[in-house]
Amino acid sequence: MNRLLYQMFELNHAAVAPLRAAAQWSAAALGHESHPLYGTELGRTLAASCEFFETTTRRYAKPEFGLAETEIGGKPVPVREEVVWQKPFGRLLHFKRDEALVPAEAKSRLLIVAPLSGHYATLLRGTVEALLPRHDVYITDWADARMVPMSEGTFDLEDYVDYLREMCAVLGPDLHMLAVCQPSVPALVATALMNEDGDKAAPRSLTMMGGPIDTRINPTEVNRFATTQGYDWFPANVIMNVPWPHPGHGRPVYPGFLQLSGFMAMNLDRHVSAHWDYFSHLVEGDGSSAAKHRAFYDEYLAVMDLPADYYLQTIKRVFVEHHLPRGLFTHRGRKVDLGAITKTALMTVEGEKDDISGVGQTFAAHVMCKNIPDENRAHYEQKGVGHYGVFNGTRWEEDIAPRVSAFIRKHDGIRKHDGAA
Repeated sequence: MNRLLYQMFELNHAAVAPLRAAAQWSAAALGHESHPLYGTELGRTLAASCEFFETTTRRYAKPEFGLAETEIGGKPVPVREEVVWQKPFGRLLHFKRDEALVPAEAKSRLLIVAPLSGHYATLLRGTVEALLPRHDVYITDWADARMVPMSEGTFDLEDYVDYLREMCAVLGPDLHMLAVCQPSVPALVATALMNEDGDKAAPRSLTMMGGPIDTRINPTEVNRFATTQGYDWFPANVIMNVPWPHPGHGRPVYPGFLQLSGFMAMNLDRHVSAHWDYFSHLVEGDGSSAAKHRAFYDEYLAVMDLPADYYLQTIKRVFVEHHLPRGLFTHRGRKVDLGAITKTALMTVEGEKDDISGVGQTFAAHVMCKNIPDENRAHYEQKGVGHYGVFNGTRWEEDIAPRVSAFIRKHDGIRKHDGAA
């Protein structure tokens, strides 16, 4: 029965489509001044009910970054997106600025590794926006597995590492890498392999923010769930096949809608309250507050499917068996030696109230990467923020981002003294 859940979800979505269309039409009609109920309390309540129904039953499309310009030195600088590398399960986006308007100190190249954990890379819009005035920014844009045909093969945790190495090779030397949450593990592994191989594309610095390097430290509810259930529970209960007519039909995945239900359940009271406030704002005609709600949930409710192989390997090797901190992590049969990292500077960032990656889990990388000189290390714990606040919001913009940029600039030339390129 569990295997049919995805098909049942799609059938339900299709069945509600006519009602959703009717709700859209009704909301538009009730909002027109020619309607008899226009402007009345009853009319506003009915229109709010229709809009509420439509927004809570739709499938949210992949959002856009929408970053057409940035500001450097008090002057606007145009920005345009361009794809500089692409494979079936992901691509590399470049936020290309008008270089003639960019000072030399803001030209260090930065690869932001976005999580492949259910949401699109646009969840890091605020991360990108804060770093654009300071760096030449690239970001990983992972594909929705539902849209990748079976003919393109599979994608697992080791493929993830290979993708990062290929991206670094494309961008070349003098690159900095920043990993947010889940990709801290593959980013650290890729960095170790490149250092050990003497790869000139190895990043000059690696910043990891809220990453699950050692989830045995201050385990969160998410960590405890994984260890309590054990690995075998996951393939039996959350892996399903993409139904027809999606391009990836037949592909085993961890469905986005299933992960979203988990996200919502973690803070159900907060989401219920937010949606009730949204309904009230619609009835009251408070367009500004309603627009802020829509902007947040248009992003939050846009989810994608994860390739089953990648998801299950991550659960087993990162959250259940803790391969990295136990020195057991291998990549295509090769043991990963974090002690090989000597030429990449390391910064870790954590949030005091992070309920996804507990305090100390990311800092653990400093203990494992024992051969990085002390002057090439940094750690920062932001007080008063949770997981999301580490890479978005006021504290990120005012406190964290400036520190990350300062660390990158400090180590922008660390190889000039050791003879490396």
